Amino acid sequence: MVSAPAFRQFVLKVASRCDLACDHCYVYEAADTSWRRKPRFMSEQTVRRTAERIAEHAAAHRLPTVALVLHGGEPLLLGPARMRETLRTLREVIESAGCAVDLRLHTNGVRLTDEYCELFREHHVRVGVSLDGDRAATDLHRRFANGASSHMQALRAVSLLRDDYPDIYAGVLCTIDVRNDPVAVYEAVRDAGPPRADFLLPHATHSDQPRRADPSRAEYADWMLAVFDRWDDEGRPFPIRSFTSVLDAFRGLPSGTESLGLSPVDLVVVEADGALEQTDSLKAAYDGAPDTGFTVAEHSFDEASAHPGFEARRHGLADLCQTCRQCPVVAVCGGGLRTHRYSAPSQTAPQADPFNNPSVYCRDLKELILGIRTRTQASVVARVPAQRALGLPADVLHQLAHGYGDAKAIAHLNRFQRSLRILLLAKVFAAADGASGARQELVDAAVATLTTLDAGHKNALHEVLGHPYTSVWALRCLDDAQSGRADPEDFAHLAALAAATAVRAGVDAEVEVPVRRGAVYLPTLGRLVVGADAGRSVRLRISGGECDVFGMQGWQGVRRVALSMFSGGGIALEDTDPFRRCHHWEVAQRLPDTEAAAWMRTVPAAWDLLARDHHSYAPGIAAGLSTIVPLAPSLSGRAVSSTARRAYGAIGAALPVLRTDATDRSASALALLIIHEFQHVKLGAVLDMADLHDPHDTRLFEAPWRQDPRPLEGLLQGTYAHIGVTDFWRVRRFTAPNAEQRAHAEAEFALWFGHTLRATHVLADSGSLTPLGLRFVDALRTTLEAWTSKV
Repeated sequence: MVSAPAFRQFVLKVASRCDLACDHCYVYEAADTSWRRKPRFMSEQTVRRTAERIAEHAAAHRLPTVALVLHGGEPLLLGPARMRETLRTLREVIESAGCAVDLRLHTNGVRLTDEYCELFREHHVRVGVSLDGDRAATDLHRRFANGASSHMQALRAVSLLRDDYPDIYAGVLCTIDVRNDPVAVYEAVRDAGPPRADFLLPHATHSDQPRRADPSRAEYADWMLAVFDRWDDEGRPFPIRSFTSVLDAFRGLPSGTESLGLSPVDLVVVEADGALEQTDSLKAAYDGAPDTGFTVAEHSFDEASAHPGFEARRHGLADLCQTCRQCPVVAVCGGGLRTHRYSAPSQTAPQADPFNNPSVYCRDLKELILGIRTRTQASVVARVPAQRALGLPADVLHQLAHGYGDAKAIAHLNRFQRSLRILLLAKVFAAADGASGARQELVDAAVATLTTLDAGHKNALHEVLGHPYTSVWALRCLDDAQSGRADPEDFAHLAALAAATAVRAGVDAEVEVPVRRGAVYLPTLGRLVVGADAGRSVRLRISGGECDVFGMQGWQGVRRVALSMFSGGGIALEDTDPFRRCHHWEVAQRLPDTEAAAWMRTVPAAWDLLARDHHSYAPGIAAGLSTIVPLAPSLSGRAVSSTARRAYGAIGAALPVLRTDATDRSASALALLIIHEFQHVKLGAVLDMADLHDPHDTRLFEAPWRQDPRPLEGLLQGTYAHIGVTDFWRVRRFTAPNAEQRAHAEAEFALWFGHTLRATHVLADSGSLTPLGLRFVDALRTTLEAWTSKV
């Protein structure tokens, strides 16, 4: 078990010298002089030891990915050959520990070539470039030691990335000088075509004040607002972090940057000699300010994480001075960058905290924030999609938002889904009119039968419509009809619904039903395998709740597992319906009797475990779970489960196969899959009723439990599901039958707690949750934080 908070961002100073002599550089021109004592380049041994320490740290904290930034000095001074070895070592060592690596590099661009770009493309390294604007702006500071301009080299670098290597182009950083024309600087940055950019305040302190022509004015705010206005007028053609961070903070989201907001910082710097240091900007405060006394050779990142300097950046509001705490915009600015709060201790107060001050840019930050708020107050609200009317009572919403949901809450979802299915059936009726070609006569007869049954036997119709894969079929019909690809065979399935409804209603009827893939399907009841030579349809005779095909050779009825508390008395093991093939995993074929018997044993055992130990979930599962679709087992033996977004009430799972003497483990594994997947079922139903996020946001986001990023709804679904997973292991720590299993549960709980809590922050940071979505995610975090003391 780990105690120190994890680092997720690592800045590696692979070179400690630079080929420019910028007079505003905080590394070489500010208070800190430690660069003079550093080696020119990070050695291969230090690179490898750093990678080993990061791998160790990632494994201890179960981190699925870490971000590495190669920095300097100027990292390209390393040369292509040494750079290649550095990248190879970092990837091989860290990824061998099961942790993905997000590699980036920041350069002044002087030495960027095609050779370097090809290397970075090979190793998936994204490259950011420093560009202070047009020629006049760049020449104020960014010159060679002999005074020559570096502007053309920087332009060549961004042009190379923009035009030939856009896949590795990370963006542009621009340091502000208020003497420059803000619009000209913005346009130069814009013309560089960056995927994103940022405008940085020059590092300054109360002891080394920033340049100002008129100290009575907030000149930096004025400059930034001029850029904002042009950027906003042009439709915000690329993200500018200084602005998007403020806009996110208005919505109560973390800023995503160290220089704004109150979010804790999870970054550490590894110097060329292996020293572990705090954020690089502290070099502008005083000599040795970033030092910790730790090195990768002798100390772990956990040891460094406990250093008071890192701790100070995690305390949020508590780390700020009284003036900041009382400021109305503190939640947005967060007191500004810690470096900018520094004031050298005086002889009269040598023990005072030198960072216990407002930012030297305090007035500028306040005017910038208020200026953006005034300009965008209406548009910020407009960019969040309007919420649909919920129809969710407050107590139901409260339960579901916290990750739970009792029988009453799930019954509310059931009623909405029933209404949705009736609406879908009506839409299919309308779409089928004239769309079924040669099957039109069969379809018309089915519609007439269903209409009659609806008038006198609504409950029977609702039972059939309640089959989860009826919605999957209906949506498929409607989607195909809308796109002009309507399949007459799909609309003919209306006859199968009519026949199944007639059986359940106990009426006398004859219904012609289609043959599909050599079988006749009756939703909720089963299928009759008739073979490929049976023709296109079969006439069924129904009387008193019986059908003439029941008991025939080739009839395969839907098996049901009898369970107390469940609606209808149990769960259907659905291995016949053709529309169940909508899961992200291959479904199993019709189960042989021996495999079916294993399901019949394991499902009741899993339910007994849920009913006994998981009272927060069991009643809701009993009220809403109607169907389990057996999936094809994984060749690797890992647990397999799935949910189809539109198949409300169903989950898919492969039966866990363990040792023959491990009955409790098989039941426990299936119980976990049921909780996990039914969380998806619940959230899918909530999303049918309410807007929690902007559906037009196509970005991908970090999912802590996966190496590949996920779309926003996928991340939200995963987070909601893993609330249930975390709670399962939380309880299992005390209910597992032996010490070995309880220890395993303890480790799993810590793993999923960390992953899921991290995911709630990623969601909140996305900027695309609606106000209700923000409250929903905040409720999930509240549930997790109630378990904090147990980690």
